[in-house]
Amino acid sequence: MFVHPCHVNVVERKEIQQWYKGFLKDCPTGELNQSDFKGIYKQFFPFGDPSRFADYIFKVFDRNHNGTIDFTEFLQALSITSRGSPEEKLKWAFELYDIDGNGHITKDEMLTIVDAIYRMVGSMVQLPEDEDTPEKRVEKIFHLMDKNNDGRIDMAEFKEGSHQDPLIMQALNLYDGLV
Repeated sequence: MFVHPCHVNVVERKEIQQWYKGFLKDCPTGELNQSDFKGIYKQFFPFGDPSRFADYIFKVFDRNHNGTIDFTEFLQALSITSRGSPEEKLKWAFELYDIDGNGHITKDEMLTIVDAIYRMVGSMVQLPEDEDTPEKRVEKIFHLMDKNNDGRIDMAEFKEGSHQDPLIMQALNLYDGLV
């Protein structure tokens, strides 16, 4: 979790100041809009279409829902995704998949995000036959996670199922050490 600036040691404070300088260099207004955010994702995924996935990530980063990401929101998100505990990362990922924010992930919500991920990575990743389409991947995940077969995944099911799927845990640790 992001630590309030009053509680950081000098090294962390200097690191945050460096990040802030870089953020202001890239975002002179002190805010990152959705269009620029998509552009950043496009640089990292030039062979696919990351725009839809970037939209969903932006929504989770934009904590106050004002249509921009300020430095505090940026740092909080990076802190969780790159240095957060597995529990914090799972909570963050759950928020990403729970598009309507009702505390449950439906197959449609998961398919929306998984489809956006598949479009983003394009043909860069060779997937096994039982996961070579977003629909197959979602079915596999729901089979693993939806223990009570109610057609939706709650946070407890998500946590338990994620620990059983190496791909999910690997994806959650993708940004480790970035910040």
